[in-house]
Order: sequence, then structure tokens, then C-alpha cells
Amino acid sequence: MPHPPQIRIPAAYMRGGTSKGVFFRLDDLPERARAPGPARDALLMRVIGSPDPYAKQIDGMGGATSSTSKTVIVARSERPGHDVDYLFGQVAIDSAFVDWSGNCGNLSAAVGPFAISAGLLDPAKVPRDGVCVVRIWQANIGKTIVAHVPMAGGEVQETGDFELDGVTFPAAEVRLEFLDPAEAGEGGAMFPTGQVVDALEVPGVGTLRATLIDAGIPTIFLDAAELGYTGSELQGAINDDPQALARFEAIRAHGAVRMGLIADVAEAATRQHTPKVAFVAPPEGYVASSGRRVEAADIDLRVRAMSMGRLHHAMMGTAAVAIGTAAAVPGTLVNLAAGGGARTEVRFGHPSGTLRVGAEAVQADGRWTVARAIMSRSARVLMDGAVRVPADAF
Repeated sequence: MPHPPQIRIPAAYMRGGTSKGVFFRLDDLPERARAPGPARDALLMRVIGSPDPYAKQIDGMGGATSSTSKTVIVARSERPGHDVDYLFGQVAIDSAFVDWSGNCGNLSAAVGPFAISAGLLDPAKVPRDGVCVVRIWQANIGKTIVAHVPMAGGEVQETGDFELDGVTFPAAEVRLEFLDPAEAGEGGAMFPTGQVVDALEVPGVGTLRATLIDAGIPTIFLDAAELGYTGSELQGAINDDPQALARFEAIRAHGAVRMGLIADVAEAATRQHTPKVAFVAPPEGYVASSGRRVEAADIDLRVRAMSMGRLHHAMMGTAAVAIGTAAAVPGTLVNLAAGGGARTEVRFGHPSGTLRVGAEAVQADGRWTVARAIMSRSARVLMDGAVRVPADAF
């Protein structure tokens, strides 16, 4: 019997921050995949190489980690005051599922460069040299991101001396502003429960203090010591412990219910990207995964975060926004781990090194708001051209 040919879809493979993903222009997708639905999900899973029972994504562009199983769709925006719309899809590795419930803060750094190179911006807005300001509508969560993209000779500048822990080589700095990052999801408030610290009951685990925040991405912050951790753990300490992974997933599921993101813990399996779970500890020296020592004097606190059921090798960009926002609010577990008090920026230690993020929180009528969170990342095109998938894959 005849076999279907492969079809060719224009795409770019890009690194943004500490993540990698396949980037598409919306108009380049096959027509039946231009709208949300099963066809689009099936196409993106086949591009990435999922679902893969071997959990390696050998037959696709994915790298078999939460940081490298990602897809992005970018289009010209018709929304006033915005240049492009950005939609992020987190592709599950071993199950047939694309999670559209949140943003990827790391890949946000690559959206502006991709949009410029793909001709999605008004040429009059793109300087030959200097900085191109790209206003991005993050469609997953309905928020604005402003990217400051360096330009040189009429093209995006990708090389430079900006170093980002978790990324091997230096590159050009892309500064990101996440505007009004709180109230990003269904919870409807920065602190969905109305409290900066809650007692979270998790059957089989116990009752834990938790800061439940919806800023950047819905996140559950815990105290490392209450979990029996130091806060200096690297990936192996968590990812090689099945009981620890099960415990974190139980916490995530019950925290999601408490935050109003899902109605029942059983729904957590269909919402793997959010919420995130992170644990914090006061500053203390440790050796990062690269072998470099991080000194206590160089950080305000330590943070470790779970992503798609595994301890992240560095820090998700959206979780960094949540960290910066929570640190700015007195009394949260993040703020207390950093020493308490008022602050407008925080530098935290993660498994690969350190990261600085800024945010200003204001309380009015008992309600906390944050106008913007700011951090720097870098981005680079790794390969561009086209991906190929069997014509009957979607």
C-alpha cells in the first residue's frame, strides 16, 4: 500500500533563556492546524516526537526534558498597542498531551528576535542599530510582554557577552518586562486564597505552609526545611527519588485545587504545566551543577522549582517572575527566606547558578498588585529552515 509523504513546514529551532523550542509563524502552519484543536496538537506532538513511551523523543525535535519539549506560534497582532501574538505549547513527553495553560518565560526572550527576523513587525519600527522594542501579547495568559531586542546592521544581534547561568555560552542580552504579571490565570487574584501564607493539607504528606501566588505563572512556594530539604539540592537529589516526585505531584494537585485552577485533584493530570511547585531557603553557599561555587553573600535566597514533574535544571522564566513578585510582598515564604522587609529586586540561587529579577508590589484596599517584573535573558537561533512530518500525522 502507498505510504504518505512527509510535508515541509517552515520553522526555526531557537534557544530562549534556559529553554529550547520549535518556533512557527501561524500563517506557515498547515491550514487545519492554524486554529486550536486536535489537528494542531497532533501536529506539534509529531514535530517534537511525542508521545514517546521511551521518553527520549528520538523521532522528533524534542530533547526529552521539560525545558526542550516546547513549541511556539507567533502571528502579527491585531490587538491595539501590540506587535505580535505569542502562543506557547508545552508538549508532554510520554503522553499525548499539549498543555496550553501557561506561558514559558524563557522562550519569551526569543519571541521578539523571531518576530523581527520573520518579518512580522512593521519595518518602520525596526531600527538598523540600537534596540528594537517589541510589544508581545502572550495569548495563553492574556498579558503583555515588552522585549528589548538589540539590533546591529539591520539584523537581530545574537552574540554578545551577557552570561546566563544554565546556558553554556554568552550571548546578547534581551531585557524583558512582564506587565501586570499578577492575576495571570483562573484564580482571579495574585493570592487566590487572599492569604500570603496558607496551611495546605495534602493527604499522605501532611499540612505544609505554602504561599499560593498567581504571578507570571501560578506557583506553590514551600519551605525547604518543612520538606526535609536544605534548598541546595541539584536535580539528582529529587529526580532520582520516585517517592519525592510522587510527593511533589500530590502537593501540586492539592495546591491547584486550593488555588481554584482545577475542581478535583484528578484533573491535575490534564494540567501538567501549571501550577509550578518550588521550595525556598535562606541564603547559604553551595556548589552549582556546573561545579562553580555560589556564595551566600551573592544571593538573597535559594529556590528550587519543579517543572512537568521533575526538578528544573535552572529556573523557569515565569517562575522567576513569581519569585520576584512574591519576594516583594512582605510575609510570603519567598520574602521571609530572603530576610523579610520591603524589596524591589531579589537575586536567588538555583541549581545552575544565580538569577536577578525585579518587581515592585503595591497594596491598596488590602489587595496586592505589581505593575511589572523585569529580568534579562538571551536568545539565539540554533537552526532554521523547515521541519518535516508525515502528512497523515495530524
